[in-house]
Amino acid sequence: MHTIQSTGDDSALAGSTRTAPLPAQRTGESGQGFAVVDVETTGLGRSDRIISAGVYQLDAFGEVTDSWYTLVNPERDPGPIWIHGLTREMLADAPVFREIADELADRLCGRVMVAHNALFDWNMISREYSRAGLRAPVEQRLCTMVLSRDLGLPLPNGKLATLAQYFGVQQRQAHNALDDARVLAEAFRPSLHLARQAGIPLPLTTCVAVTDLGEDSPAPTRGSWSSSYRASRKRPPCPYPNPGRWQDGSPLVQGMRVAITGDTATDRELLEDRAVEAGLHVATSVSRLTSLLVTNEPDSWSGKARKAREYGTPVVGEDAFLQLLREVAPHPGV
Repeated sequence: MHTIQSTGDDSALAGSTRTAPLPAQRTGESGQGFAVVDVETTGLGRSDRIISAGVYQLDAFGEVTDSWYTLVNPERDPGPIWIHGLTREMLADAPVFREIADELADRLCGRVMVAHNALFDWNMISREYSRAGLRAPVEQRLCTMVLSRDLGLPLPNGKLATLAQYFGVQQRQAHNALDDARVLAEAFRPSLHLARQAGIPLPLTTCVAVTDLGEDSPAPTRGSWSSSYRASRKRPPCPYPNPGRWQDGSPLVQGMRVAITGDTATDRELLEDRAVEAGLHVATSVSRLTSLLVTNEPDSWSGKARKAREYGTPVVGEDAFLQLLREVAPHPGV
């Protein structure tokens, strides 16, 4: 049996800290509550697949009403077994995603999807539904990494384990989708309580269905497991000196150092190629010399995003960057 379902307000989060009743929900929050989600995957790229999913349903006050877990046969190599512990043999008899799509949809429908680094979980779930010819029934998501920042929690990093430790939540099995969802549900409830008490709006993001499935991307090997699953391509040095930081309202200038972080709708290598062709320097890290950071999640806890905030580096989204690439100004020394 690969699908586990349990119900009940208190048993699902046995041992969690109870707090006073929460104030009424704020405008814009889901009337049906939240779906706290974690997925384990074969990797981090566009062509990677979900191999397990855990969901805790919470009502509008953060109380657990249901929990659910399933393994998923990815119909390919399971990827980093040394991280998630799920072997090809363990997944062989599990249902494929299209066979659990309706069950998962029932638990997501009408709720705000809550996840730690929610863009990643949303992209993975959305791509799986797209492969099945469906659309994930999620209109809004909430990233607990962003919520922790908005609350000003004194966390040294954005790891789930760190958030759990802050709220005294015990992790029993890291990288197990059900336990990670449980841990996040326990940490989200006091976060929700703090936000409502302080009148801080929840950082809700509209979900846009992902259609770039990356099916033509090569499958990763064990030694290459990373966010891109390909080795950095050796590029010729930029022929122009760095003219400095990009200024909002001004064009990009040849020689500017541009860094990119997080998931992008455009294939990352193609995006970098376009930047290089325009005369920009694609940097692999963010420093005080970086002219611009391109990211769809400026509030994330990625190393590049944190450095950009520390140095005051200008940040734009992918769409804005593509617009800027249309008219890159020549270097003043040319």
